[in-house]
Amino acid sequence: MMISANMPWFKGWKVTHKVGNASGSTLLKAMDYILPPTHPTDKPLCPPVQDIYKIVVLVLSLWAEWKLVLKPSMVVTFAPVNITTEVKSVEMHREALSAALPGDNVGFKVKNVSVKDVRHADASGDSKNDPPVETAGFTAQVITLKHTCAGLSHIACKFSKLKEIDRHLGKKWEDAPKFF
Repeated sequence: MMISANMPWFKGWKVTHKVGNASGSTLLKAMDYILPPTHPTDKPLCPPVQDIYKIVVLVLSLWAEWKLVLKPSMVVTFAPVNITTEVKSVEMHREALSAALPGDNVGFKVKNVSVKDVRHADASGDSKNDPPVETAGFTAQVITLKHTCAGLSHIACKFSKLKEIDRHLGKKWEDAPKFF
């Protein structure tokens, strides 16, 4: 690719990585220097349930945010219902897997759980490594987007206290704003 005369304001790009520095003047060359994300597997698993089927297959996505490997015979806990059960199998596109890694979109079958017991958006996690639990409250930074379906799970929450902050400086603008 050639440098365009249509963008005189663009002076090129520079990137600094632990593995070295690079610079260039085209988008195509910049894409060669993008490092793939790392997927540590030693962190707690806590993905939300996306779908539930009558054969009690729970479908969830192990995106990059979730760090554990999901395997058959693993004991998992669902919150807030506090149900603990064993994973019978892990599947991707109806084929059995020996393990699901972070980034995989998988379904898994569990023992002795009714479809009525677990709901969409319930958290699931390893019973032996920081299992999910119900909480009375939490603090969250919420950024309102124009698109209402931008996210994985739709979970009802009630706001008890709101603070408006400058997200760049982290300073409070207003306590209990009338709207956001």
